[in-house]
Amino acid sequence: MTDSIFDIAVIGGGINGAGIARDAAGRGLSVLLVEKGDLAGATSSASTKLVHGGLRYLEHYKFRLVREALAEREVLLKMAPHIIWPLRFVLPHHSGLRPYWMIRLGVFMYDHLGGRKILPGSRSVDLRHDVAGQMLNPMFRRGFEYSDGWVDDARLVMLNARDAAARGADIRVRTACTQARREGDLWHVQLSDGTTARARILVNAAGPWVADVLGDVVKQHSPSKVRLVKGSHIVVRRLFDHDRCYIFQNADGRICFAIPYEQDFTLIGTTDLDYHGDPADVAINADEIAYLCKAVSGYFTKPVQPEDVVWSYSGVRPLYDDGASKAQEATRDYVLELDTEHGAPLLSVFGGKITTYRRLAETALAKLKPYAPNMKAAWTAGSSLPGGDFAHDGVAAGVADLRRRYAFLSAEHAARLFRLYGTEAATWLGDANSVADLGICFGADLTEREVEWMCTHEWARTAQDVLWRRSKLGLRFSAEQVQTLEGWLTARG
Repeated sequence: MTDSIFDIAVIGGGINGAGIARDAAGRGLSVLLVEKGDLAGATSSASTKLVHGGLRYLEHYKFRLVREALAEREVLLKMAPHIIWPLRFVLPHHSGLRPYWMIRLGVFMYDHLGGRKILPGSRSVDLRHDVAGQMLNPMFRRGFEYSDGWVDDARLVMLNARDAAARGADIRVRTACTQARREGDLWHVQLSDGTTARARILVNAAGPWVADVLGDVVKQHSPSKVRLVKGSHIVVRRLFDHDRCYIFQNADGRICFAIPYEQDFTLIGTTDLDYHGDPADVAINADEIAYLCKAVSGYFTKPVQPEDVVWSYSGVRPLYDDGASKAQEATRDYVLELDTEHGAPLLSVFGGKITTYRRLAETALAKLKPYAPNMKAAWTAGSSLPGGDFAHDGVAAGVADLRRRYAFLSAEHAARLFRLYGTEAATWLGDANSVADLGICFGADLTEREVEWMCTHEWARTAQDVLWRRSKLGLRFSAEQVQTLEGWLTARG
């Protein structure tokens, strides 16, 4: 039993929970965040990994959502330029689907809705002569190119948690909230480690488990307002050599992305299917793999086959149930429900996108301001995340500087480290003068010193944490190498 009273206790270590914890800690509030598994262990590491406004949302008239998301792209790019960077999207015109004028209007609005300053604007593309058209079916003769951004989703969550911790937040991973009850003006939060914490405000940011927390943990049964929608992705060997992404229209009204991924691969996604069951058990099925292969094969000259898939992942989006008839049409906007009728405040988070997580956190804290009168002003818009304290276009210079300081690093190794850690790479590289100084190499270029940093500063505990969330090196590891890494982590304790 602990005697400390937190201003806010947050349940859930996904992007929304970590974002709220960081914002609140930076406003001078005492914060506890509990996560039953690993940070970004579910939905927040299973995204399409885009910072985008959502071009297709325009045809559903979601103008406020698109405007907010478009504005956030450049805020986030400045905040974490090591893990977020600009990406150009090529949209071939399919004469049998949306008309050309509609797409042109859409990209024009996309250029002008969000106050774009850094990212370049859209342009028309002659696919008969542009390199982006070389691997496409010759029937696609023209299209458009526009800007959005790429993000390492799992590291974005972890860096928000790191910054929250640096500002005083208590971050507890692999610690479930088993019960939360109101006693007077306080929440008593029972945790799986046997302790109890007290807090003035409880935030339910449990993602796809938000309804479970309301019913099983808080014991506040009410009609479910969450719609679980499954999204799956596949990864294949690199399909094209340029660094642009494709966005393809499908006959069912959906869109599909084909995105350069980890230098040697292409990421293809996503699906939209209503999901029933435990989100922890979500997995791609054969029909989804076939759907994604067919979707891109309708555009590429060389078909993508299910046997080409080298990895896949699935996540469950906890969307607010707005009554949409199709999963793909359900709102991606966030909804924040504040309950004060039963005593101490409870804020539940429904929906949301990675792109708008920072604005969601600001909106959440604005709602909670009356119950935390000592809360300081909003501050995150001009901030940087750990390792991101350099110019938004300074990655190349940062990599070059890292190689000057550590001449034993190959160009590829230095680029990977700077993309993951930014200016903090030099912090853990320290006084190393050779690769040997970094200790055991577990595979690829992952060394003992890097894993030690992940464990000590990034809450990594397992090989899954290290290889799929703190990095994406799982694509390059053999089963034997994974076992060796797991053994080292177990011995470390």
